[in-house]
Amino acid sequence: MAGERDLRKLLAESNPRLLEGEFVFVSVPPEQGDAIPARARIDEDEGSTLVLHRAVADAHSFEYEFVARWITLTVHSALDAIGLTATFSSALADAGISCNVLAGYHHDHILVDADRAEAAMAILERMGRRSPRAR
Repeated sequence: MAGERDLRKLLAESNPRLLEGEFVFVSVPPEQGDAIPARARIDEDEGSTLVLHRAVADAHSFEYEFVARWITLTVHSALDAIGLTATFSSALADAGISCNVLAGYHHDHILVDADRAEAAMAILERMGRRSPRAR
């Protein structure tokens, strides 16, 4: 099934879901990253960035600076949809909430400061309620 592209429908059907637990970003040498149970992995020239449950990072004694909560927009968004990331990241920025975004094949995932997760959820849920449904 193809992902949704209509911004009004994406917002109206975003249905954000807050995952359990806290997540952190760590950087490891690429060869080390394969052995760590990561929720997400991004390979960069400087090493592999892993997004881990905080408990996994602590168990491996990894250093991290940012503790996040993970929000998934459960609407199936198309990878070439225009405006969704800009809309929700602007709304969060207006509230002083930083976000780190990962796009999966089916959904967009937003990592926000753990202390601001409930506020971020409220903003995202309001955006969905305020968005007129596409016809």
